[in-house]
Amino acid sequence: MEQPDTLPETALADVRARIAQAAGIARRDPAEIALIAVSKTHPAERIAPLIAAGQRCFGENRVQEAQDKWPALREAHTGIALHLVGQLQSNKAEDAVRLFDCIHSLDRPSLLTALARAMDKAGRRVPCFVQVNIGAEAQKGGCAIADLPALLAAARDADLPVAGLMCVPPAGIEAAPFFALLDKLAADHGLAGRSMGMSDDFETAVMLGATHVRVGSALFGARG
Repeated sequence: MEQPDTLPETALADVRARIAQAAGIARRDPAEIALIAVSKTHPAERIAPLIAAGQRCFGENRVQEAQDKWPALREAHTGIALHLVGQLQSNKAEDAVRLFDCIHSLDRPSLLTALARAMDKAGRRVPCFVQVNIGAEAQKGGCAIADLPALLAAARDADLPVAGLMCVPPAGIEAAPFFALLDKLAADHGLAGRSMGMSDDFETAVMLGATHVRVGSALFGARG
C-alpha cells in the first residue's frame, strides 16, 4: 500500500483513523494501540514532516541506518521513541541497547545472552518482543512456537524485560489466523504486548489484539 503523493500529515491522519475504526469494531480503546511509523530507507527530510504532524514512535530495521539518521532528529525533536523492528545480529546488541527504546526481534538464546550482557553494561533495561516464526517458514527469522516457553524462561532468568510477542505472517495468504494464534500465545504466556500488523493488514491485526502496529508504506509511500 503506497501513498507517494499524499502529504505526510494526511497519511498519518488516515492511518490513525483506520486504527480507530478497527479498534471500534473490536470494542477496543484506540489509545491502547501504538502506531510505529517504520521509517527504514527513508531519509530524515521525509521523517521530519511526520514528527511535525505529531508522530513520535518510529521503527528502523538496521542499527547502522538508525545510527546515521536518528541522533540529529532526536536532538531536534523531543519525545521520540525508537523501535528496532528488523533482525538483530548478536554483535550489534550493544549498539542496539544504546540507541533503541524497544527491540522487536528477540528470537534466539544467543541474542538473548548478548542483549542481557549489553543491558547490564549500559545500565538500562530495554523492553523486547520475542519474534515468533508464526508460519513456521524456513527462510524467516523468529523463534519456533515449540521453543517459545524455553526462550521466555531464559529471558526471565536473565532479567530481560519481555514486552510481548511479535510476528510477520506468511506473505500472500490471509493473515488473520496467524494474528489470532499470536494473540493466543501471548495470552497463554501472560504477555500484554502483541506487535503485529503492517501497512496491508494492520486493521485486521488491531481487531485481533495488536498493541503495536508497524506501518511503513501507508505513511511514507514508496521506499526511498
